[in-house]
Amino acid sequence: MNKKALYAVMLAILLPLVAYFIVKNKSETAVQMPRHYLPDSTVTITKNGKRVEDTAWHQLIDFSLSNQEGKKITWENLKGKIVIADFFFTHCPTICPGLTLNMKRLAESIHNGQRVGDRTNKQVHFLSFSIDPERDSVERLKYWADRFQINPENWWLLTGDKKEIYNMVIDEMKVGLVDGNGVDTNFIHSDLFVLIDSNRHVRGYYHGLDSVSLQHLSRDLVLLTMEKDPKGKSFFDGKLQLMAVVFLIAIFAVGLLFYFFRKKTY
Repeated sequence: MNKKALYAVMLAILLPLVAYFIVKNKSETAVQMPRHYLPDSTVTITKNGKRVEDTAWHQLIDFSLSNQEGKKITWENLKGKIVIADFFFTHCPTICPGLTLNMKRLAESIHNGQRVGDRTNKQVHFLSFSIDPERDSVERLKYWADRFQINPENWWLLTGDKKEIYNMVIDEMKVGLVDGNGVDTNFIHSDLFVLIDSNRHVRGYYHGLDSVSLQHLSRDLVLLTMEKDPKGKSFFDGKLQLMAVVFLIAIFAVGLLFYFFRKKTY
């Protein structure tokens, strides 16, 4: 192997590696993933020789509520899924029909990419918590679901213990509500849609009656579906750069051996 051939081999190996690191760096800085909300605690740790702050994000507590089909629902039924939640009641005279319609449009816009057959996206699920569970029975939820043609495969309307629901909405998700005490016009409830990742961490709040905010939700949802689960690291996570450098050194060493071996034969 002459010098020109050796340099050509080294260049052919080096260019893809350089391109990989450039693209990797650009992609990491250009794409801004949906932020986390509701920190539980922050600690300082040493990572790769540097002291950095590591935040433990609040994980929503479990619940046990009934959906429009009378089935008991907990977070276990939503394991591994991204959730979009909102809050309504079936006697609502104001914003609830609009919220439900916008949620329906969002649910119908999300599919698994198949052109034919079952196009339901199994990675994303929708939850609508009734904030008037004393009147919103399972039968009443079924009426609402039928009225808006809600697909129970990817969208559940939930009712149950009032204290449990209000604790989930107010204390856990930090969404403001005021109990109407059974009087429709006295309810003050939120128009927010809440984005929750597969680890039950809140990742965004969006106004369900605002088209621009809903566009942001759609964008963040797509990004979240591409996010790696920090709990599910593969063998290669964090090792690709080292492997690339080792590979480069090995090829370089082999090239040098060929060069000196060829030189000795002449």
